[in-house]
Amino acid sequence: MAMMDSEGTPVSATADGREYVLMLVEDSPADVRLAQEVFRDAGFRHRLHVARDGEQALRMLRREGEHARLPLPDLVLLDLNLPRRDGREVLREVKGDPKLRQIPVLILSTSKAERDVVECYQSHANAYLVKPVDLEEFERLASMIRDCWLGMIQLPPRME
Repeated sequence: MAMMDSEGTPVSATADGREYVLMLVEDSPADVRLAQEVFRDAGFRHRLHVARDGEQALRMLRREGEHARLPLPDLVLLDLNLPRRDGREVLREVKGDPKLRQIPVLILSTSKAERDVVECYQSHANAYLVKPVDLEEFERLASMIRDCWLGMIQLPPRME
């Protein structure tokens, strides 16, 4: 019998069947809506928290102010070109912080520039993904995250 989430959506088996907390750091409203839709339909239990700029992402991750009760994410999807603080700075801050560095950070950018790829891996990104341009590719990305990052890869325990 297939597992269902609270909305009746089939939930695929993941390594431990838990609800995952994902953070999307993205300033494009259209990309945020697309991500919300494809992750909702990807068939795994999750909560998707969205930060619209680099400053907000760091406040959320550090659980400052109104974000004090926000759980740390199991996985961060980070755009590079963000207002206030770009994704490169956010990545360096996260990976330089002993309380946050174990959180896997997947870069999700339109840039295919070799310098961006190299810089992100040098700053300890866990993966660099080129942002899909259409719905079908975005659905494949969500399935890959579900099957690989949440299904096969053993994530570190979520720190509270």
